[in-house]
Amino acid sequence: MAALYTRSELVEQRARWRNEAKIVVFTNGCYDLLHPGHIGLLEQARSLGDVLVVGLNTDAGVKRAKGPERPWTPERERAELLLALEAVDAVVLFDEDTPRALIAALSPDVLVKGADWSHFVAGREEVEAAGGRVVTLPLEPGYSSTAIIEKIHSQPT
Repeated sequence: MAALYTRSELVEQRARWRNEAKIVVFTNGCYDLLHPGHIGLLEQARSLGDVLVVGLNTDAGVKRAKGPERPWTPERERAELLLALEAVDAVVLFDEDTPRALIAALSPDVLVKGADWSHFVAGREEVEAAGGRVVTLPLEPGYSSTAIIEKIHSQPT
């Protein structure tokens, strides 16, 4: 059953998954306005292993990354939405600007990011040094939380 973990709980669960020889896949993001592009990426990521862990930016982290008007959806609700998806097995919140420390602690077998981040994948060095692999997946064209918000703002009142 999918669950929201603290970092320490997730590290303990990771040890159990390792003992069960499960391939752990990790990805991260804000997931402020969940859309079909997110779903497709998460499903592709999940297909690369046995367990998909999603690192979710805290509300404070989203504000730093996206601006003072974001997030539109609070972190607990974003976590609930992700956990309701069949592809997602675990969610963990992180407050740092990048998930590098979380990735180093988790040591996933596969680290996944959207191709829009292929220039910089936080945690790449840690995953590859531990024998894991990094995969960048193509984004589904036409989907963007920022574009959705811009469209909402541009609607006449």
